[in-house]
Amino acid sequence: MIDTLDLEKLDTRNKVELARLQRAVRDVGFLCVSNTGLDNTRVERVLSEYRAFFHLPEAEKRRVDMARTGANRGWGASRSEQVDPSANPDFKEVFDCGYELAAGDPYANRGLSVYAPNLWPQSPSGFRDTIQDYYDDACAVALRILRAIAAALGRDAHSFDTAFETPMALLRGNFYPQRPAWAGAQDFGIGAHTDYGCLTLLATDGTPGLEAQVPDGNWAEVRADPGTFIINFGEMLEFWTEGQVKATMHRVVGGAEERLSIPLFFNPSYDTNVAPPDSDQIISAGEHLTRRFNETYIHLKTAS
Repeated sequence: MIDTLDLEKLDTRNKVELARLQRAVRDVGFLCVSNTGLDNTRVERVLSEYRAFFHLPEAEKRRVDMARTGANRGWGASRSEQVDPSANPDFKEVFDCGYELAAGDPYANRGLSVYAPNLWPQSPSGFRDTIQDYYDDACAVALRILRAIAAALGRDAHSFDTAFETPMALLRGNFYPQRPAWAGAQDFGIGAHTDYGCLTLLATDGTPGLEAQVPDGNWAEVRADPGTFIINFGEMLEFWTEGQVKATMHRVVGGAEERLSIPLFFNPSYDTNVAPPDSDQIISAGEHLTRRFNETYIHLKTAS
């Protein structure tokens, strides 16, 4: 049901692979990609840095607690988010970092939720360099996938490029502990939701837990080992392509093993109009993302 595609073939616009991509984005909203240039050794190194951070004492993690800021940069404690308002807050920890604006960038005065200074822990010692290097390379992979999607939809392959010159790209480490014994029907690692932005490039440690709602309405396990990436799409890309790309509901229930995942939420620049191209609408990417963040993060709900 969920195909694994070869990014090197998509880069060369292989017709068979583009046809498979078109079906995946239109009918399922989820796919996996291999041969990205980010191999399992590289991904395991990044996972190791996140794992070391999340296993620090809570007092250490609270030194970079995003709840003290007006943004989503740094560590978020368990139950600091609620993506599904009909469920309980999500039982996971996160660490968020985003695009670093250059001095004097005109976006510097925009909403703190999308362009904010990053908060970096002192420990582990190699954490910042490892995560920043991965962030840059993961953004490059995400753009290659978007170019392939544009080609699969019959557009110019570079039609999205200028929209990502100052991306609101957010890299997150997710730590899902073992599902607690007290958890009930309304308790999730992350509740059922669609992503808010454009494209999500997800690396995982291979532990099961992620489920996507497939076209027949059932929930299907989505799993990939380090070095193969899970791709899904957000609300922004769905209306930007006038429904040619599907934003699919997904969730993590949680299980007997702890789980790590690393999503890159690859979103365009703040002022990008992501309304359908032939419409008269204006949908600001930045305003849409800011509104959705304010609905999700508990500390931003309280501040708004």
